[in-house]
Amino acid sequence: MQIVLASASPRRAELLQKIGLDFTVQAADVEENFDPSQNLETQLENLALRKAWAVADTLNAGLVIGADTVVVIDGEVLGKPASSKEAALMLSRLSKRKHQVLTGLAVIDVKTGKVISGVESTMVQFRALSPAEITAYVETGEPLDKAGAYGIQEKGATLVERIEGCYFNVVGLPVARMVAMLKEAGLEVHRLWHHPF
Repeated sequence: MQIVLASASPRRAELLQKIGLDFTVQAADVEENFDPSQNLETQLENLALRKAWAVADTLNAGLVIGADTVVVIDGEVLGKPASSKEAALMLSRLSKRKHQVLTGLAVIDVKTGKVISGVESTMVQFRALSPAEITAYVETGEPLDKAGAYGIQEKGATLVERIEGCYFNVVGLPVARMVAMLKEAGLEVHRLWHHPF
């Protein structure tokens, strides 16, 4: 069965490769705006669905995976920083505090129109960061294309004291949740693995 990732995220693609999925990437061009007066989890789930449908509508068959990840602190969504200065401000705000990482996830079976969607939540605790550490991390350039201005799977791992929940959700794709959704859609991931013996 054809699997299509409706996301340009290299981290999501890498996770799909690591669990043995054969897939294509077809990024969805969907606006990502959040209304503070509306429920964030509902908006995230709807955004993942919109991304998945944008791609599903161009296909005749297959499973489409849509996802969107945000960092939330004090009820505010932290997206990707627009500049190094904004990245440093975000990291200062996250220092020595807990924040939430939410991912809206959707799987659509193009042929049947079956839709499975939901939201995964992980709590992340940052250690205390000195101004010098924040500056050094921002200067690596790593924070600039990431929600909340850090990547837990790279140098950003040095900022995180502990997490509660799915680690891969913080990377951008809650793998166990997605595998369960794919199974519900009729695809069992472990059946795709080829044994070398």
